[in-house]
Amino acid sequence: MKLTTTLLLSCIISINLTAQSYLTQARSNDQKEWGYINEKGENVIEAKYRKCYKFSEGLAPIYEGKKFFFINKSGEKLNTELSSYKLKSAFGFGLLGFENGMVPVIVGKKWGYMNTEGKTVISPQYLKASKFNDGFATVKKGDQFIIIDKLGKETVVPNIIDLRHFSEGLAPFKTADKKFGFVSTDGKIAIKEQFISVGYFIDGLAWAKTLDKKIGYINKNGEWAIQPKYLGAKNFDPTSGLAMVKETDKWGYTDKAGNFTIVEADRNNNFSEGLARGKKGEKWGYYDAKGTWVIAAQFDGVRDFKNGFAAAKKGEKWGFINQKGKWVIQPTYDAVKDLELVK
Repeated sequence: MKLTTTLLLSCIISINLTAQSYLTQARSNDQKEWGYINEKGENVIEAKYRKCYKFSEGLAPIYEGKKFFFINKSGEKLNTELSSYKLKSAFGFGLLGFENGMVPVIVGKKWGYMNTEGKTVISPQYLKASKFNDGFATVKKGDQFIIIDKLGKETVVPNIIDLRHFSEGLAPFKTADKKFGFVSTDGKIAIKEQFISVGYFIDGLAWAKTLDKKIGYINKNGEWAIQPKYLGAKNFDPTSGLAMVKETDKWGYTDKAGNFTIVEADRNNNFSEGLARGKKGEKWGYYDAKGTWVIAAQFDGVRDFKNGFAAAKKGEKWGFINQKGKWVIQPTYDAVKDLELVK
């Protein structure tokens, strides 16, 4: 019986792994239309879209013919209860897709939420709406800022003028005197308003700027994990344990103990999945948390690693490399985005 159970579990794991794939938008042959390829460079969805966006939770948003809709990994259109709706901009990263099985949609001038089955589960009624994170989103109705769960249950957060989305159970809020703090998912103040700007919690820490415009990192109790002494700061990368910070006139990196280091490069960037892209002369490569160049500067362009892959450019064409710097998709495309995991 034990052997049979083990074999059954192995089969289930094998099936799940087989069902996983990676897809990205790609454009080639001087075409204006985009399609989707997988991690083997195979064409999965025909190149026929002028504006198509990344997959999340098995669906990708499309804007075509002045209409918004979603497709699955077979290119089939998602049937929705709403005949017409618009999607939220992801601030320079395309359109906001599904997260936690929900996506904000706007009908007329009111926001609601749709699930991955195309059903309108929270009717359009809000002036603003954030993405869901860990089962909660933030919305605005009239002058009130509200926390909602996936069933639409509302919790009003009083005496604030802005409320951002949740990350790791906390959401930044802003008061009338332009100070920032954080609320928890029950609507209670978790960190008192005392900063002039804040980031989101990533790996247990968030950057925060004091009244004298110095930036440090706080923990979820609002205590300084790294004292405010920087002029600029980015989010921590959980894999490397480093965040990009600016000290005086130079950008470098800090660990969670506040140790500052500089990696010699003509241009530095944030760490992602344990590696940071850097430039030497006219070429790009990647270095690790110790500052060692693990992928030599040899590319004409690169992007951050995501899901173990990074887009890289050779000459005028793009392909993808793995974390050893080996081509997994040869550089034959005019343009590509990031490879996203699609189950």
